[in-house]
Amino acid sequence: MHPAINFASSIHFKMSTKKRILFIANEISPYLELTEFAEIVNKLAVLSNDNNYEVRCIMPKFGVINERRHRLHEVVRLSGINVTINNDDYPLVIKVASLPNARLQIYFLDNEDYFKRKAIFTDEKDKWFDDNGLRTVLFCKGALETVKKFGWPPDLIHCSGWMTGLIPMFIKAAYKKEPIFSNSKVIFTIGNNTFKEKIGADFLKLATINDYVTKKELDIFKDNNNVAMFRGGAHFADAITFGAEKVDKKLVEEFSKVKGKKILKFNPESDLTDYLQLYSDLVK
Repeated sequence: MHPAINFASSIHFKMSTKKRILFIANEISPYLELTEFAEIVNKLAVLSNDNNYEVRCIMPKFGVINERRHRLHEVVRLSGINVTINNDDYPLVIKVASLPNARLQIYFLDNEDYFKRKAIFTDEKDKWFDDNGLRTVLFCKGALETVKKFGWPPDLIHCSGWMTGLIPMFIKAAYKKEPIFSNSKVIFTIGNNTFKEKIGADFLKLATINDYVTKKELDIFKDNNNVAMFRGGAHFADAITFGAEKVDKKLVEEFSKVKGKKILKFNPESDLTDYLQLYSDLVK
């Protein structure tokens, strides 16, 4: 677990106008904690907010998240988002909550059929959901469509969690002509593996999102598993961080030194200001 952050000693960067950072994650503390990185995303969002960045966060509204306890409410102005995946439309309900003890907002993507169930990735018998591939594509595309609806162009997008692995590729491929992402730099955090199953038999087909993505661009995801999601996210990102001590050895060897990318190695003693430095370097 990372040590507590001493905000008083954190780095304060001088910027003429606030830069915008969007965190996209499948877990953020205190709403959902599947790995230790959920707490780190929380701290990074707060730390960025305290250092003159404009911050927003997006995560799925899994059914295990208690809406009453965390004071979630629907965002009416963001109603009517439909995500099209291979000619099928999936409606999203966008909900929001304020991060405890911080003046920043967390947006939750909800769908009656795919996120509302009282389980995350496996059923009560610990069986992997057959539609996790579709749920992943829906979350990744839904997050980007929500940002378009915001009308809020992020300078930096920090993706963490295997479920966000498609987002760097979507931005570089399917959304490359979208003005709202034209200046966005993308960071992807490689974490520890949390499942051994294949994501879904139809995952690669669904990830083409109506042929906006080519088979060549999806080739890096062909193994259709946890490692493939991390590999694909890191491959298309502008910068890579390692968010856990026990990261797959092949990924460490593959991405510890990549030409043209900024790399931040895992440091258990970090107070996370190394992330702030990385953010600053990317959005100069």
